[in-house]
Amino acid sequence: MRAILFDLDGTLLDTAPDMVGALNALRGQEGCAPLPYAEVRSAVSHGAARVVKCGFPDAMPDRAAMLQRRFLEIYRGALSRDTRLFPGMDGVLDFLGERQLKSGIVTNKPAWLTEPLLDEMGLRARFACVVSGDTVAERKPHPLPMLHAAMLAGAAPRECVYVGDAERDVQAAHAAGMRALVADYGYLRADEDSTAWGGDGHLRQALDLLDWLDADGCV
Repeated sequence: MRAILFDLDGTLLDTAPDMVGALNALRGQEGCAPLPYAEVRSAVSHGAARVVKCGFPDAMPDRAAMLQRRFLEIYRGALSRDTRLFPGMDGVLDFLGERQLKSGIVTNKPAWLTEPLLDEMGLRARFACVVSGDTVAERKPHPLPMLHAAMLAGAAPRECVYVGDAERDVQAAHAAGMRALVADYGYLRADEDSTAWGGDGHLRQALDLLDWLDADGCV
């Protein structure tokens, strides 16, 4: 094993507080009451369009597109106000660095949000590669972003493990020839059965990754 690759929202970073905050700010501008945090949290892993749809389910396509643009403007202005690494993730990254295992990010979040977020969090230097949703011509669940990340990290796909909190993460990793771990602590809906996704392991918390690597003989 040479590289551990992470999804961003819902796996590496708990970005939901700022994304839900941006949605409720937009709802306020539209004269709507704020939505409960728990009602929106599970939409965050699926991107801005899903978050906006959660806040404005009846919006027609043109209006939804306008609302999404405004949502992203609000979110860009407060990317890291309440966003944090998931509990234990800081220790995971330290451990990987000590063991000379490279860390990387593969996310569908566009680079104009990903890069400043990592910079504001002081995290960019900790990753050997960052592949955003517009870095290559395809997005997850297509394997191309995964393969590009492996190349940047100097690892063969079989030497990589990908950690994510959505079914498309497992699909993308397996299509690229990588093993996939499901971050069950992420933004899953209460009615989702992540065991049906075919992942190679499940993490109840970020630190479980270290136990998985140890059991697998990777460290």
